[in-house]
Amino acid sequence: MRYNLITILGPTAVGKTFLGSSLADRFGGEIISADSRQVYRGMDIGTGKDLNDYIIDGKPVPHHIIDIIDPKDEFNLFLFNRSFYDSFSDVSSRGKIPFLVGGTGLYLHSVLKGYKLNPVEFEKERYSELDEMRIEELTGILKNLNPPLHNTTDLLIKERIIRAIMIEEKSMSKYADEKEKISALVIGVKLEREEIKKRITARLRMRLENGMIDEVKKLIEVGISIERLELFGLEYKFTARYLTGALNYNDMFQKLNSAIHAFAKRQMTWFRKMEKEGIKINWIEGPDFKQAEEIINGNYFS
Repeated sequence: MRYNLITILGPTAVGKTFLGSSLADRFGGEIISADSRQVYRGMDIGTGKDLNDYIIDGKPVPHHIIDIIDPKDEFNLFLFNRSFYDSFSDVSSRGKIPFLVGGTGLYLHSVLKGYKLNPVEFEKERYSELDEMRIEELTGILKNLNPPLHNTTDLLIKERIIRAIMIEEKSMSKYADEKEKISALVIGVKLEREEIKKRITARLRMRLENGMIDEVKKLIEVGISIERLELFGLEYKFTARYLTGALNYNDMFQKLNSAIHAFAKRQMTWFRKMEKEGIKINWIEGPDFKQAEEIINGNYFS
């Protein structure tokens, strides 16, 4: 077969998940999520983990790499890669089509470009060597290793910068074995930037009115630290600042809204980078089921 994976990607708020689920239902597939925060249990509203999106015509569409880890634990590129290939093998072995759906650029890139990632051994010598450097020096090293930094929080805390450097040094230049070779038909969902902004703002108001603040309160009550919430970014970072009194409600809303707009822009930067590297993305305007269906019929099954 020409392809063994269908990927649905795009920036936040364009309707990727429901489209992916609808297509998986139509073609007998299952969803493999490429979202760096929906892996965490109890982080539902802030991450947009709308499980109703996985129900099509009253039937649940099987999905993977969602709700698999506690927020106190770390999830990283290596763990995603391992989870992806486990899910990909499982879905494929049962004669189903794997649909990789999401917007986390690094995770998508790791699959589409075939990174081979080995467990990182944080050697004491290398860690000590890096620990002697100033944050500015470490930031320079990390930017050279990975110019389109996938997580700006890597630049805020020294330990995270060091660990990110060590991951890049050990992993990013290796590629997947032939047996794990991925050949993906990629469909991209896009909208005009102003439309995305409108959707982001409306969605944020809805989330705040439907329990997002209470969700963050519950995370704090079960022992998730403010520092940890800061590292999750966006909804969790700014809501935590509101709950601690660092921001009033209006400032929280405005800053968070702007941050999500900027995030959507960074996502598109990732996708343009992929295209420059030769990854063909079949763009459609909005989550147009018919257009996506035609692309799959005309390419995956041709």
